[in-house]
Amino acid sequence: MKLILAALFFITAGLYASVGFGGGSTYTALLILMGTPHFIVPIVSLSCNILVVTGNSFRYAKEKLIVWPKLWPLLMTSVPAAWMGGRLHISETVFIGLLWVALAVAGLRLLFFKALPECRNAEPSHKVWLLGVIGAAIGFYAGLVGIGGGIFLAPILYAMRWGSSRQIAAACSLFILLNSLSGIAAHISKLAGMDSLTDALAYWPVIPSVLIGGYIGNHLGVFKISELWLKRLTGVLILTVAIRLAWRWLMLVS
Repeated sequence: MKLILAALFFITAGLYASVGFGGGSTYTALLILMGTPHFIVPIVSLSCNILVVTGNSFRYAKEKLIVWPKLWPLLMTSVPAAWMGGRLHISETVFIGLLWVALAVAGLRLLFFKALPECRNAEPSHKVWLLGVIGAAIGFYAGLVGIGGGIFLAPILYAMRWGSSRQIAAACSLFILLNSLSGIAAHISKLAGMDSLTDALAYWPVIPSVLIGGYIGNHLGVFKISELWLKRLTGVLILTVAIRLAWRWLMLVS
C-alpha cells in the first residue's frame, strides 16, 4: 500500500511542480483515500508540500518575483497563526469538517480554473492591516487542517489586484512554504510524546518519491499535459474526496 501511495505522490509532485504548484490538496486527498488516520495526514502532506514548493520558491526568488514590501504583512501573521492552529488538539469530527471544506474550495477552484490576465499597474488597495488579518486567518486554518493555504490566498490576491500573476504565484509559493514549515513543526511537537509520530514515519517512502518527482517537474519540465486539464482532473479527484468526507462528517455529527 505504501509503495502504491509513493508512486501516486511521485506523479502528483512531478505534474504540479511542472506548473509551479505544490499539490498539497492532492496529497491530502490521496492519504484520505488510502485510509490514513486523520492525525497523521498533516505531517505527511506538509512534508511533501515543503519538498515541492521549496524549489519553486528559490526559482521565484532568483527571478526577483517576490515582492517583499507587500508580502511581509501576510507572512508576519500567517506563520505564527499556522503554528497556533497546528498545536491545537481537535477531534476527528472537527478535523474532517474543516478538511472537506478546504478540499471542496480547492477542488472547485481547480475544476473551474481559467487563465487569469496579468494585473499590470495593480492598484495599491492592499492595506497592511488587511493583509495581516487575511494572513492570520488563512494561516490558522491551514495549520489546523495541515495545508499550505495557497489555494485560499491566490484568489484573494487576484481580487485585490495585489500584483502580476507571476508575482502572486511567487507570493503563494513562499506563503505555502513558510506556513507548511510552521504547521509541520507544530504538529510534530504536538505528537512528540505519542506513538502517532512513529506511525507518521512509516510513510517515509513518499518523501523520496515527492523529492524526485518535484525535481523533475520543476527543473526539467518534461510533462506535456495541458495545465488546464491537469487542474480540472485534479479538481474532480479532490471534489470526490470532499463529498465522501462530507458524508462521513454528517454521519459523525448525526
